[in-house]
Amino acid sequence: MTQKELQHLYWRTGFGWHPTKKNGFSRDRKQVVNSLFEDSQSITPIELDFSYLEGVDPNDLKKFPSLAKEIQEKSQKRILELNYAWVKRLIFTNELLRERMTLFWANHFVCRDRHPLHMQKYNNTLRYYALGDFREFTKAISKEAAMLKYLNGKQNRKRKPNENFARELMELFTLGEGHYTENDIKESARAFTGYNHNFLGEFRFWESQHDYGFKTFLGKTARFDGDDIIDEILSNKQCARFICGKVYSYFVNPKPNKTHIEAMANVFFKDYNIENLMHFVFTSDWFYTEENIGSKIKSPIEFLVGIANTVPVKFERDKDLLVIQRLLGQMLLDPPNVAGWKGDKAWIDANTIMIRLKLPSVLLNNALISLKEYGDFNDKFREEYFKRSKDKLPFKTLPDWDAFLKNFKTIETKNLSEVIIQGQINKGTAEYLKTLSKASKRDYCIQLMSLPEYQMC
Repeated sequence: MTQKELQHLYWRTGFGWHPTKKNGFSRDRKQVVNSLFEDSQSITPIELDFSYLEGVDPNDLKKFPSLAKEIQEKSQKRILELNYAWVKRLIFTNELLRERMTLFWANHFVCRDRHPLHMQKYNNTLRYYALGDFREFTKAISKEAAMLKYLNGKQNRKRKPNENFARELMELFTLGEGHYTENDIKESARAFTGYNHNFLGEFRFWESQHDYGFKTFLGKTARFDGDDIIDEILSNKQCARFICGKVYSYFVNPKPNKTHIEAMANVFFKDYNIENLMHFVFTSDWFYTEENIGSKIKSPIEFLVGIANTVPVKFERDKDLLVIQRLLGQMLLDPPNVAGWKGDKAWIDANTIMIRLKLPSVLLNNALISLKEYGDFNDKFREEYFKRSKDKLPFKTLPDWDAFLKNFKTIETKNLSEVIIQGQINKGTAEYLKTLSKASKRDYCIQLMSLPEYQMC
């Protein structure tokens, strides 16, 4: 593989590449891709301390307001800790592809819940199935406590079915709009009645609340339950096409290619094995064509983690990670709605582009951001944050420039742009780069990360 192909692969399966990565130039494509999957065979769940919930009876929370308040305060802290733990996992992971896939699935099976234990379970379910069986994955998601709360599954009962989960299951999770009827939604909602969970988020099935009657769904009539509904959906190749379309948009190119997506669907529809699908994508010639390299706008998380992957940086205050996410418009565990983040061009506006262009120097060189360069803010949080901070971003970071210089030792400073920047550099930027001093590899790295082209991967 060429350096350009390696960089492209590592930006799509992870968050950047540098010469010390174990996959050198001499290895062929299949070997490199296989090694990524081998490294991600293991599964390391995120595990926070929830000992404060041990022995708690949910009925006591109603009887003792002080206990309920204490639990709530600790839970609010834990949900933030889960966010920090996830960001750090993305930066320091050994299971690169699994974590990248976990991030992808989090914006597919979108869920939001303020109960940290339930969200940790949900996040680890995404991680567990990230490269596994999509059929079992979807069934597991339908039984997760966080999802049951988010899409009103707990309120879905025999005498009064709730259609929220049934609708989103088909519209956003499996088939896409236009491939089912309103009656299919009503009938499938009946199949998911009786789903519930206990205080610790473990799935419980209430037989007395389940509708055991016949349902007519996608043209078939039977005594369907929730798992049966998912099986019926997956028997329709449209499900494979829909998932492959989202995979293509995220990992290949925001502009769909129907021929390539159909080829992916042919692979995926055989057994709904996610690993087989992704292996097909990353070993296909079309994945490495010029039109796909540098075609994606980095999400805020990709942008932040990518910087930290190139120049290892320690955040002295975890809360700074949260502030950066909010400023850039993507806070993990807090999606805008059940459709998730739109991505692509929606990541960039007049405010976020200026923050992005300044952030590398802020994180790596103690630079300050002035509001005068921004104009008006549409987002109230940004406006209030800068006001409180006296026009500055006081992040406390410790960049490890020694590690950077070691990792990029074999790359000459004048050639650093070929590693830092993906895709094409326009003529104006190329002329600008010629004027910059190459005396310091460190300074030149920051300057490259501050270019509009660095927003792409």
